[in-house]
Amino acid sequence: MTSANPSNPSKPSNPAGATGKLSNWIHSTNLSTVPAQVVTRAKYLILDGVTCALVGSHLPWSTIAAKSIFNMEPEGSCTVVGWGDKKLSPLAAAILNSTFIQGFELDDYHSVAPLHSNSLLLPALLSAAEMPTPAGDVPKTYSGSDVLLAYIIGCEVGPRVGLALHGADLLSRGWHSGAVQGPSASAAAVSSLLHLPPNQVEDALGIACTQAGGLMSAQFGSMAKRMQHGFASRNGLYAALLAQGGYTGIHEVYETPYGGFLSCFGQGANFQPSYLPDELVKGLGEKWEIDNIRVKLHASMAVLHGTIDCVANLQRKHGDRMKAFDDIASIVTEHSKPAFEHGGWVAPPDKPLTTTSAQMSIQYAAAAQLVDKQVLMAQFSAEKLNRPLLRELMAKITPTHNKELDRNEGPGMSWRTNMTVKFRDGTELKESVKAPRGIEPAVSNEEIVDKWRRLVDGVLDVERREQIEKCVLSLEKLEDVRELCRLLAGVVKSPIEA
Repeated sequence: MTSANPSNPSKPSNPAGATGKLSNWIHSTNLSTVPAQVVTRAKYLILDGVTCALVGSHLPWSTIAAKSIFNMEPEGSCTVVGWGDKKLSPLAAAILNSTFIQGFELDDYHSVAPLHSNSLLLPALLSAAEMPTPAGDVPKTYSGSDVLLAYIIGCEVGPRVGLALHGADLLSRGWHSGAVQGPSASAAAVSSLLHLPPNQVEDALGIACTQAGGLMSAQFGSMAKRMQHGFASRNGLYAALLAQGGYTGIHEVYETPYGGFLSCFGQGANFQPSYLPDELVKGLGEKWEIDNIRVKLHASMAVLHGTIDCVANLQRKHGDRMKAFDDIASIVTEHSKPAFEHGGWVAPPDKPLTTTSAQMSIQYAAAAQLVDKQVLMAQFSAEKLNRPLLRELMAKITPTHNKELDRNEGPGMSWRTNMTVKFRDGTELKESVKAPRGIEPAVSNEEIVDKWRRLVDGVLDVERREQIEKCVLSLEKLEDVRELCRLLAGVVKSPIEA
């Protein structure tokens, strides 16, 4: 492993390696070389992230996180979304704003290499844009175009790190994949925003990767699940700021055989070879991973959406039968291995559900759709979580792993979901969804705007909603991104509390 490039200190240690190529691309890419449709899609995805941040900022668990962090961290210069005059240091603001975006399982996800880009990138970039200025220095101003480019770069890097580890395989092995891939995404985005030279980009990635990790057991009721992407967002920001200051990181961090990122996180992989370093750079600047970022239409983990759509389809086709809950003897759902292991756990009947565990449960998603005909924010309020009828229906629902569904019909994991509803008279109804709405087809830009307007209705006033919407969708015209921060700062209402 080469530890430095003495012939040209601004270059990465090994320009021919995967880490070196990635570092050079992060540094050299500019907005004029990004296809127009990618730039446009990025702005709408950012609007979806803003939606989730505002809606999530005063949820009960978000409030607990906010008050805890306000107590332990000093006041700073960076905006806390939805909390008015409250400001924190860059690192603390990044972790808290990310926690808000992840607050209600309504945020984006990558369909091939699972992670939530908005909760990784927006908090880190907004914190970096509001960094305090040393006494005597001229304040640095970052434009909307600066942030837009950095966001797009982060959207490319995070998924590619996941693809190098076989996409959803991390989830199958119990890692919270977004928290593993996330520090790289955040560090890459902030490195772009700060215009770091390639050698410092490599340092930032090296510092970020050694902070990666996250346990998927957090999904079984832990509030910490909401914060794990926040840890990654903060760690990537931290890494880029350290690198900017001259602090060096692990060189060739992805491809190093001993103690390298891919070699370590590839251990126990269900594929051979256990990792694929070329996936980090294959098609850079030509194939855009932002095209695989999806927007959620249900307030639950993405792998539950096929189950919800199966129930909804049966309700449309067989409305009366699907309302006869007492006549339903059993419901069996079939999933691929990553989907089953992520959401197919069986809820103990004597243990109350939390919002987090319910949003990760195939059983709960199916039962909520059966009873309420929707799975949105209202279905996860405290008074609705443990309704006797839902718990009775959940006891009839059995998620299963169908090995045939592990055979992907395209890149990444299989999203197909099969459902069989058996009635007490012996009859059955069957439904199958190749991919849920939002995966195939992807949510349109117009649908993202509709989601934004619906979810923030009653959370903030119409005038502010229109200002934010205009600001985000014309982001490349914004001279100072702190204007957007000011619009996001104002206090908002909780969507699930009076």
